[in-house]
Amino acid sequence: MKTTAAKGYLYVIAAALMWASCGTAGKALFQAGMTPLELVRIRVTFSSIVLALFFSLFSRHLFQIRPRDILNFALLGGVVMALVQFSYFAAISKIHVAAAILLQYLAPVIVAIYSMCFWHERVSTIKLTALFLAVAGCYLMVGGYNLHLLTMNRSGILWGLTSAVAFASYTLLGERVMHRYPPWTVIFYAMLCASLSLNLVGIPPQYLHTQYTIGQVASLSYIVAIGTILPFGLYFIGVNYIRSTRTMITATLEPISAAVMAFLLLGEVLETLQILGGIAVVAAIVLLQIQREQDEHSPELIRKRSAETG
Repeated sequence: MKTTAAKGYLYVIAAALMWASCGTAGKALFQAGMTPLELVRIRVTFSSIVLALFFSLFSRHLFQIRPRDILNFALLGGVVMALVQFSYFAAISKIHVAAAILLQYLAPVIVAIYSMCFWHERVSTIKLTALFLAVAGCYLMVGGYNLHLLTMNRSGILWGLTSAVAFASYTLLGERVMHRYPPWTVIFYAMLCASLSLNLVGIPPQYLHTQYTIGQVASLSYIVAIGTILPFGLYFIGVNYIRSTRTMITATLEPISAAVMAFLLLGEVLETLQILGGIAVVAAIVLLQIQREQDEHSPELIRKRSAETG
């Protein structure tokens, strides 16, 4: 049992490290002149192509969806996933990599607020403490104590907060679809619809006729394979070994490792108060996941599930 759990944690840790490296690789491409829109277009387009080839060769059943769910996938991928991807990299292009990722990690906090306001989930001391830590941590992390820094990074902060809201929406919408389809099916169609909307709306894709250097091609290939497809696979495998709540807690290693990578590879340095803010945000996520696990074992929820299945 302990060996099985250890495997789960290792898979999730590996996924978190890969996602963190994706943000760092993206920031390096932005510094070389690539725009967030072009990077996102390449990421979702080639990720969906690779997944389609893999499904065709090994798992054709993963293509199967009900016609009535096409609109659900169009909304989930074409609107929400597209916004998640673009806002994430737009934030990374303007502020520190770790700060941008931590802003997106506010998504569980937004989901908790939504659940308490609209799903009438109970308010607890743990949840209120987590919300306070998240707000205070976010303020410190983006440099709110420094008015000059706040002015310089305003657009990046707004894109980061947009990323958090979009990711929270993806979580809420995706959870409904995940009940009917395997995770890989949901990821593929979300990526495919995001690719269609991002490539068809706005200016024509520049990557179709742009000459990239060998280094840029290598970085883009890394983002598609190591920063997208492989970590999703490892994350899903990890969920099979450990509870989803513990998976989410373990995944908070991503912004921490992103800060280290950005410091070593890009020279990005976070101030002491920003580091404390990041710690507060991670603590808020951990508290919310602990509360979620407690709620799932509550007698009231168990009785409710029994009534629904009975």
